[in-house]
Amino acid sequence: MEKLRILSDAAKYDAACTSSGVDRKSGPDGIGNSTACGICHSFAADGRCISLLKVLLSNACAYNCQYCVNRCTNDTPRATFTARELADLTIQFYRRNYIEGLFLSSGILKNPDYTCEQMTEVLRILRQEYKFYGYIHVKAIPGADPMLIARMGMLADRMSVNIELPSERSLNSLAPNKSKQAILKPMTQIRDGIAENQTDIVRYRHAPKFAPAGQSTQMIIGATPESDYQILRLSESLYRKYSLKRVFFSAYMPVVESSLLPSLDTKPPLLREHRLYQADWLLRFYGFTANEILDEKTPNFNPFLDPKCNWAVHHMELFPVEVNTAPYEMLLRVPGIGVRSAKRIVAARRTGSLDFDALKRIGVVLKRAQYFILCRGKQADAARLRSDNMIRAVLSDRAAKMLGYPQGEQLSLFSDPNLLTKEDIRKCLTGEL
Repeated sequence: MEKLRILSDAAKYDAACTSSGVDRKSGPDGIGNSTACGICHSFAADGRCISLLKVLLSNACAYNCQYCVNRCTNDTPRATFTARELADLTIQFYRRNYIEGLFLSSGILKNPDYTCEQMTEVLRILRQEYKFYGYIHVKAIPGADPMLIARMGMLADRMSVNIELPSERSLNSLAPNKSKQAILKPMTQIRDGIAENQTDIVRYRHAPKFAPAGQSTQMIIGATPESDYQILRLSESLYRKYSLKRVFFSAYMPVVESSLLPSLDTKPPLLREHRLYQADWLLRFYGFTANEILDEKTPNFNPFLDPKCNWAVHHMELFPVEVNTAPYEMLLRVPGIGVRSAKRIVAARRTGSLDFDALKRIGVVLKRAQYFILCRGKQADAARLRSDNMIRAVLSDRAAKMLGYPQGEQLSLFSDPNLLTKEDIRKCLTGEL
């Protein structure tokens, strides 16, 4: 129990723990199963999902990464599970219905190869001895032998290799034991192994699959001076080159004193993390590119307006769009219209034209969308004043709070209340203009 307390607490800084992406049912002699819809049911106080048994094999680490609480020079209690202990613990928790899967990472115990061997042995015991078919996400160890990575991938559902920091310069400064090449090599191997699933598995249907739920990575945000634009371009490149399922962003939480890092009293940049996740969603599902969301002239996110709204109010020449004729790709760029809503609009307009009431029933957030759309050639009454500054004010939760109005549905839609007078904002929010 003491080991579990130490090692589960040490794992809390790892954000890459979603569990969706694979379907697998157990056989008559096995227990547990995985579903593509995910098995995430519990959330920590900070909003991170912890439904898996999220634990380190060991927090004893041979590396001295400046940002890590488990670095070798940090004075912290150390513990290490044996492979059998951790496998037994996982099964006992599963049988008690505490968990539905395992998220396994580790400090570098002795060296990368030894650490990878021990982690793989945990997976082997679960899969082959206990016949456990639940979800397993495991962190690959940069620098480990490719044969060990391959063996680990045949036992895990998802693998991830943390890229850690957004630039090679920052990595060399804060994590001298790691290198860009050591991180990208296993990412390439995992990508190629997953690609083989799509071809060979057709011919060998019952053959084991290599990391069938794909791979992901994680970056620490705020520990180094890179701009949001640099981080977003790196994310876009990782998606394109390595076919990642997710890039996770973790706001740096000061845990150790170092002259190379922000001071211990620095607050984690949670809003910045949130903006990066919003932009990441735009990259993956909305057809945006990093250069559209940010550029060298504006390398950081608007703290008061989410990335999609920020793009829209700076491209008002493209709006309003007629929802009954606009292509799907343009509907996705309208604030207040999501992927599901856009698909429903395209399907519904095949049988008739849509009005604002129909859009509301479909699920469009008209509080935001009304300033950017037309229905049957008409604009909503509240949206007829199309001043860019006025639109920013109407989309603003901060302005509403300043005047005592209820906060909007999306907490990220903030704007600068100094753009307009309080009276203008009040009239705009109440529909008097």
